[in-house]
Amino acid sequence: MKRLALFCGVIFLPLISQAQDSGQNEKVTQTKLDSVVVESFRGGKNTPVTHSTMNIDLLKKQSPVSSVPMVLSLMPSVVASTEGGNGLGYSSIRIRGSESSRINVTLNGVALNDAESQEVFWVNIPSFTSFLQDIQVQRGVGTSTNGPAAFGASINMRTLFAAQEPYGVADFSIGSYNTYLSTVGAGTGLLKSGLSFDIRYSRNRGDGYIRNAKTDLGSLFATAGWFNGDNSLKLTYIMGDQKSGITWEGVSREQMEIDRRFNSAGSHYDKAGNLQFYQNETDNYIQHHIQTHFIHRISPKLIWSSTIHFTKGDGFYENYKNNRKFSEYNLPVQRVKGVDYSRSDVVIRQALDNNYIALNTSLSYNSEDFNSTAGVSYSYYDGDHFGKLIWSMYNNDIPENYQWYLNKGFKADLSAFARVEKSLGSRVVAFADLQYRRVDFTLGGEDKDFASLDWKGVYDFFNPKAGITLNINIANQLYASVAVGRKEPGRSDIKESIKALTAAAIKPERVIDYEAGYRLKSKKVTLSANIYFMEYKDQLVPTGKLSETGYVIKENVERSFRRGVELSSSWKPLSYLGFDANLTLSSNKILNYTWYLDQFDENWNLVSQRAVKFDKSDIAFSPAVTGMGMITLLPSKSSSISLHGKYVGKQYMDNTSNLSRFVPQYFVLGLNASKSFEVKSGRYLDVQLFIDNMLNRKYFSNGWVYSAEFLNGDAYNEEGLYPQAEINFTAKVAFRF
Repeated sequence: MKRLALFCGVIFLPLISQAQDSGQNEKVTQTKLDSVVVESFRGGKNTPVTHSTMNIDLLKKQSPVSSVPMVLSLMPSVVASTEGGNGLGYSSIRIRGSESSRINVTLNGVALNDAESQEVFWVNIPSFTSFLQDIQVQRGVGTSTNGPAAFGASINMRTLFAAQEPYGVADFSIGSYNTYLSTVGAGTGLLKSGLSFDIRYSRNRGDGYIRNAKTDLGSLFATAGWFNGDNSLKLTYIMGDQKSGITWEGVSREQMEIDRRFNSAGSHYDKAGNLQFYQNETDNYIQHHIQTHFIHRISPKLIWSSTIHFTKGDGFYENYKNNRKFSEYNLPVQRVKGVDYSRSDVVIRQALDNNYIALNTSLSYNSEDFNSTAGVSYSYYDGDHFGKLIWSMYNNDIPENYQWYLNKGFKADLSAFARVEKSLGSRVVAFADLQYRRVDFTLGGEDKDFASLDWKGVYDFFNPKAGITLNINIANQLYASVAVGRKEPGRSDIKESIKALTAAAIKPERVIDYEAGYRLKSKKVTLSANIYFMEYKDQLVPTGKLSETGYVIKENVERSFRRGVELSSSWKPLSYLGFDANLTLSSNKILNYTWYLDQFDENWNLVSQRAVKFDKSDIAFSPAVTGMGMITLLPSKSSSISLHGKYVGKQYMDNTSNLSRFVPQYFVLGLNASKSFEVKSGRYLDVQLFIDNMLNRKYFSNGWVYSAEFLNGDAYNEEGLYPQAEINFTAKVAFRF
């Protein structure tokens, strides 16, 4: 706490004196100051990292049903999927084959990744894109940022800039599967006093595509800004409140043939033997984000910025469990009306309650031929995990809301970085980026199966990066870089290793990322081509299995790599016609891989494991080919029509390259159309139509698998697949003034 108090003082003490300064309200200065916090971590035009940016104009054209992963799905090397079959509810993203716990995600420079699991649960902040200014995706290790290291990519987002003028907006959408969405917002613009206020509220509801994929989502975004000459102070509050049906179990291949919208979550049989479904099989979570950003322009070239951020989150899964032993919950046999019951149907809640605080400060110096940024950040996470039994079919003396387990997690993350871009003559720019991270991670208490989770790990990481950019002329550019990333295992990785008695063997990961590319930017054509070699040591790769609560189970592999070529182009031959496309060809392999196959006796007792060795195998969920094509027609300045297609190649669901356990290739076609009407001076009515999966493909985009065998040689395979919605529609009407 002393270190935390000192850090706060260093960051905000100058605010007391600077807040008294006066200055002119310059709108250009305000906009530049508004973006300083995030630009410290972003790739610029001369930064030798591979990146793509989606600005606010493109964000406004995306379907309101789409979560951030689905919005980014047309970017190079991106594969996005939803559990419920359409955009609402749980969704996931992989970039270059790396899943979300390998992707660093920041909002206004603050890490959004859950400190323990390192995942980002996009459903927890519904309608996220409605209050974003832009999104930059860096593929590969990229530039230094806060939070967990990027192993496949980083997603860097910033919220809306303060509006220059007063405004109001109201969006209403209706879509397939009883989907209803609404967003209302208003802003004061920049007032003469230098103050500005913005607020937006969204509410989304829908049934989803598969059974029990229902959602009831709400979000609130509010910000207050003060801009005064060389000073900027901004307070942002974001609330996400979500209730969604459990969908992580997926659908078996056999069930898909009968009813591809079936979901077994909450299923049970009544006393008459009839199949029933528990109606509150749900995931419930509420999250509050509070950010304060202070920026001071010390001189025209020197800017100091600081941020303090706090997140409060709590929620629970509620599940119906069939015929469970009371001993699983550390309860005695229940005697009801003279009969002893050792088993019962029960309803449980597995909950978490966490607090996260982050503090960042940085100093940036920018001149014509020299740009530099140095910063330090500290974050602390405190999270409780506990389970309660809230109902039992047979109950004699079970306390109300009986709690049967509690464990805790604590994580402190201290990092410092320095980044420099220096012009060497008129055409060459050199780049260097150094980062140090120290992570203290502690688990304690008992898990749901009463296994002790007492564990502590301390990690020290040094992540250097260097590169060079050659500006051949104003339109053509070459770049090359090498970057090192090191990263700690997540909570679920550690839990699995503790229970397997291999906690001492769980290792942090390392990647060396070599990138080289070419960029062309002219009036009608933009083109980028790059090659990458990501060489891993002790990479934690998905095994194909999920935990009981839907987390991806991973394992260390000593040597692996991701190598590929990424091509991206945009061509606008006419003012009203444009073409966009991208293609990724990659090889994603594990070298000298050993797969351990569980072996059971006829009573399902685990007896042993059989080792199966592979000289080279494919990394799970890493397609060798992904690509996108889009045609955009602009009949007028106020209307547009775009037809886009996304191709994703075959993905194996485990690391054995077994053709009986894979997600087949798929191609999906979609259409977006929009028209804007000026109903009165300064007032507009926007109408948009979105059609997804126009070819009505019956495909699935993700899955999980568990394979085992019996001692007599019989094979056992269990899998869950995530079918995506057939052709579906969303219509949106927006009024803005």
